[in-house]
Amino acid sequence: MCIVLGLVHAQDMVSMVRVDVVRSEPLMQTIPAIGRLVALQSGPVAAQVEAPVNELPVQVGDRVERGTVLAQLGTGVLDATHFLAKARVQEANARLVTAREELTLASQDRERLEALKSTKSTSEALYDDAVQQELIAKARVGEARAALSSATASLRLAALDLDNAEVKAPYSGVVTQRLTEAGAYVRKGDALVWLISDATLEIEIDVPFERIGGLDVGTHVTLTLGGSESHDAIVRALIPEENRRTRTRAVRITPQFGPTDRPLASGQSVVVYLPQDASRDIVSVHKDAVTRQGGQNLVYVVQDDVAKLRVVTLGEAVGERFEVLSGLEAGDRAVVRGNERLRPDDPVRVAESDS
Repeated sequence: MCIVLGLVHAQDMVSMVRVDVVRSEPLMQTIPAIGRLVALQSGPVAAQVEAPVNELPVQVGDRVERGTVLAQLGTGVLDATHFLAKARVQEANARLVTAREELTLASQDRERLEALKSTKSTSEALYDDAVQQELIAKARVGEARAALSSATASLRLAALDLDNAEVKAPYSGVVTQRLTEAGAYVRKGDALVWLISDATLEIEIDVPFERIGGLDVGTHVTLTLGGSESHDAIVRALIPEENRRTRTRAVRITPQFGPTDRPLASGQSVVVYLPQDASRDIVSVHKDAVTRQGGQNLVYVVQDDVAKLRVVTLGEAVGERFEVLSGLEAGDRAVVRGNERLRPDDPVRVAESDS
């Protein structure tokens, strides 16, 4: 009876614990930095012809698709120029036909005199004149061809100018400014509206020189738009130019935005978490495994169902874990629940994980 009671008492002394595995993992410490969203496509949409503004159908804030008409310029002069260019093409074509007919006549005349020359029925001088006239006729055909090509090119330019009287959006975006009004007269290159594409945004951030070492093209970073809304991003480019005044270099980052709580805007501030330096491998232990006693950091590990006490040296805190400088190895099973009542070499039983 005493032996049975002793066994029951021994079983009651086994402590139930939960463990977390000590692991080796890369450590990359980050620092927050303020960046801004910039549009890859933004700027003025300009007139490509000189003409009066007949209509400006878009308003500030309008979202437009590529090809949407932003402005309609007057076509009176352009129509007349196109008509004149078309007439000149017809004229040049007629001159080419005439020049070809004259060449045919000149060639026939030269051939006739060449036949008579062999029979001594014509003089050498008349034959030489016929040859010269044929050469002149050939030159006139070439001149007429060139004139037709020039007139055709002018017609194409006139048609292009006529098409450009309808000013269209070169890309999808939002109109942020109207820079002219109906009734104004614009010259080639004058801005009509300002357009920003908010569908193609990336991040520009000025990084101090001493922080640039942790970055490289393709480095993954995280960013927040405000509050807890977090997104991934990738470094696209490190601009090899330093601001002498601020001693910073511009870095362009491509965000991978998922759904956002608010619409995005060019110039909007974002917080980017940049790596302080290149990553390094560390051994880490969960914070719940560490107890403090007598000025030392202690961790119980389970070996053969027995709690073994280890004195550990800790490094930096990494989220819910500590870097371990000495005292533990990757793969050790550290006690994270039930360690507060353990003594060295106590028998333990590892509870099943809730997951």
